[in-house]
Amino acid sequence: MATPLPPPPPPSPPSEQQQSNAKPALRKPEFKKVDQLKPGTTGHTLVVKVVSSNTVLAKGRSVSQHLRHTRIAECLVGDETATIVFTARNEQVDLMQPGATVILRNAKIDMFKGSMRLAVDKWGRVEVTEPAKFVVKEDNNLSLVEYELVNVVEE
Repeated sequence: MATPLPPPPPPSPPSEQQQSNAKPALRKPEFKKVDQLKPGTTGHTLVVKVVSSNTVLAKGRSVSQHLRHTRIAECLVGDETATIVFTARNEQVDLMQPGATVILRNAKIDMFKGSMRLAVDKWGRVEVTEPAKFVVKEDNNLSLVEYELVNVVEE
């Protein structure tokens, strides 16, 4: 007569290796308004309209084919609360056409000569979206506000 097999062991919890491979749950983006931007902050997601775009640097290198052209444009972007200068680089310049509505994901605030500039680096994304219904408030340009670095000495 055959002896019955013992029951299988209970499933073990996933190991640390398996847990690290699992993708974290995506969070919903938290859209900010332009007037909420502060110096030195990062991780902003905004929907803005392009008011104007001005190319400030267009450099091409013919020395090597793997080095690409460098293009930089300063674009005035804004929403119904304020405007700010956005520094567009390379492929971003083509997307920043006056009148276009764009979503800036993971944008950061850079300081340039004491004033704020909005930028999206390699960790962020610029994407054109359907036209927004808001009217840009052009009389509140946050890039015209000058900031001064103050050192605070604790006693």
